[in-house]
Amino acid sequence: MIGGMSWESSLEYYRLINEGVKTGLGGLHSAECLMYSVDFEPIERLQHQGDWDAQTVILVDIARRLEGAGAELMMICTNTMHKMADDVQERINIPLLHIADAAADEIKRLGMKRVGLLGTRFTMEQDFYKGRLADNHGIDVLIPDSDDMDIVHNIIYNELCLGDFKPESKLRYIEIIKKLAAAGAEGVVLGCTEIPLLIKPEDSPIPVFNTTELHAEAAVKAALI
Repeated sequence: MIGGMSWESSLEYYRLINEGVKTGLGGLHSAECLMYSVDFEPIERLQHQGDWDAQTVILVDIARRLEGAGAELMMICTNTMHKMADDVQERINIPLLHIADAAADEIKRLGMKRVGLLGTRFTMEQDFYKGRLADNHGIDVLIPDSDDMDIVHNIIYNELCLGDFKPESKLRYIEIIKKLAAAGAEGVVLGCTEIPLLIKPEDSPIPVFNTTELHAEAAVKAALI
């Protein structure tokens, strides 16, 4: 697992994967896993500078280290950094479990064709995530307007990644979800691993897809086959 982006959501990955293995195997079983947790500050700086090449070098180096340490399955424990997922996969010899595919499997299981997407501006605006949902899975993706994207993005970096969960921010997210629902979204992808720490299923007028949980569940399923 490549984690630390942010560590608040990486905690959830560790918990969910271990709980899943315990449920699957019973007794005192837990997950054999490796996590490389980065210092998020320089990563965040590179994201907002638009230097994705430098971030690719960092992720590839970490992935190779984890593979060399014995990892048999790779996970990038953040949605935004899946912008580099294909580059990472090309440079390692073990499968990388893509977070958008995990979300898509659940969306399709529920028979949905059109969903809203919340995440960082990079995830909402660029094509690496919504394009994968559309091209690989036939799922139509709706995103908020530019002003609402700013709200979602800024709350992620200025609050959620710092472990700050404000009731007023929850209300703003709920209003944005309602707009997506009014535009035809059947469900909403919480496409940032911190958002499920703020928005719960009962907060939304439409089903939510918790990408942290779905990614972790897919990892457990793959590991226990």
